[in-house]
Amino acid sequence: MIAEKDYTVHIDGKKRITLRGAKYQYYNVKEYENGCILLEPREMVVPDSISARTLKDMDNAIANFKRGAASPAVDLSDF
Repeated sequence: MIAEKDYTVHIDGKKRITLRGAKYQYYNVKEYENGCILLEPREMVVPDSISARTLKDMDNAIANFKRGAASPAVDLSDF
C-alpha cells in the first residue's frame, strides 16, 4: 500500500496530535504495544429507525412510571 501523505507530527502539551487535511471528523483509534497507532475513519449517521428492543424498553419504562414503580424525583435545585 502506498502512503497518500507522509509527514511528521509532535504531541502537544495536552498529548494531542493534529491531522492535516483530515477527510473525516471522527476516527476510531487503536494503539498497539509497539507504539503503532491505527486510525480508522468513522462516519456518524442517523439510524433509519429505532430498534424494536429500544421501543420495548421505552414502553416498559412508561408502564412502570404510570404504575408508580419509579424512583423518587431527583432534586436539581443545587445546580
